[in-house]
Amino acid sequence: MAIPPPSPPPLPGPDDGFRTGCPDRRGTGAEKWDRWEGRDVIPMWVADMDFPAPPEVLEAIRARVDHGVFGYTADPPGFAPALAAHLAGRHGLSIDPDWVVGTPGVVTGLALSARLLADPDDEILTFAPVYPPFLSLPGAAGRRCTRVELARDAGAPSGWAIDHDALAAAVTPRTRLLWLCHPHNPTGTVFTRDDLLALAAFASRHSLTVVSDEIWADLVLDDVPHVPFASLDHPAARGCVTLVAPSKTWNLAGLACAAAILPEASWRRRWRAAGGGLVPMLNPLGYAAAEAAWRHGDPWRRRLVRLLAAHRDRALEAVAAIPGLSATRPQATYLLWIDCRSSGVADPMAACVEAGIGPSDGRDFGAPGFIRLNLACPTPLLDEGLRRLAKAFS
Repeated sequence: MAIPPPSPPPLPGPDDGFRTGCPDRRGTGAEKWDRWEGRDVIPMWVADMDFPAPPEVLEAIRARVDHGVFGYTADPPGFAPALAAHLAGRHGLSIDPDWVVGTPGVVTGLALSARLLADPDDEILTFAPVYPPFLSLPGAAGRRCTRVELARDAGAPSGWAIDHDALAAAVTPRTRLLWLCHPHNPTGTVFTRDDLLALAAFASRHSLTVVSDEIWADLVLDDVPHVPFASLDHPAARGCVTLVAPSKTWNLAGLACAAAILPEASWRRRWRAAGGGLVPMLNPLGYAAAEAAWRHGDPWRRRLVRLLAAHRDRALEAVAAIPGLSATRPQATYLLWIDCRSSGVADPMAACVEAGIGPSDGRDFGAPGFIRLNLACPTPLLDEGLRRLAKAFS
């Protein structure tokens, strides 16, 4: 069966905004769709959505285009206040807009934090499995990555938990940073206030700076709060780095606009220079889109979350029916982390591609035998992908 053309997901009336735009991305240079160009493979790997951005964001981009001048652009005056207002209203986090520095992406922010806050051969702790740059960037920056495996915990809402004994065993005198992916990619875990306070206490004991990647904060699917690490009443929280972006929530990754929240003035002065002259300025359309998303995008976001929660439940039911596969229930993101190790299939990724579905390979996350499935697509395409997933392991 060939990939079906994009079609609107079957949503109830309040979600009609998603009915009008699931465009065909083939032939547009989309990394997600070009990976298996010319093959009958549904791409469900890299974390972008097949839904267009909200009308309010598109209108802001058009208005910026109408200005007609696209010169070198620093953070415009509305950028930081828009983020500060969004964080205060959505997550109860109060920040000084002066702490905000635009950066081309959260991955760039991670790399800059390594170069700015750790010396060569210093160590950076991170929980695994995890989004691949967490594992590769320390080495690229001349620092060392120390993996701490998350524990499978049937009693935890997402099925995954921090192994505090493993964390304590991993720290050394050379450890300088703790990189936190919160909410967590790929497991979808939303860390609780108690989880974060325990990490803050650990960081203080060992004089570590916490760098918290909170790019998924606005896509919590369950009725639980996202607690920004910086919102804790703790010294480690007051001295942390927070990285955020509108890219996952409003599907703006290609506009390359994120923000680092840096409470220390010396960090802000040295932030871009830490990139050794390799970090570019942001583009003006990214700034316009980000500001519009933070100021006006929440009604659209709420509708999206309802759809993504329904897709998650649909996918969990489908995976549970496939012998040898299991998946824990993500509390956030639009990603499903699937354990294929009991399937008897030696190479789950190859089996999926052969069956016409393209997930992310767990090996890239430090977890051979797993795959990660992106559920942020029209419902008919999701259903066909899940049918092909069953075929891969039949």
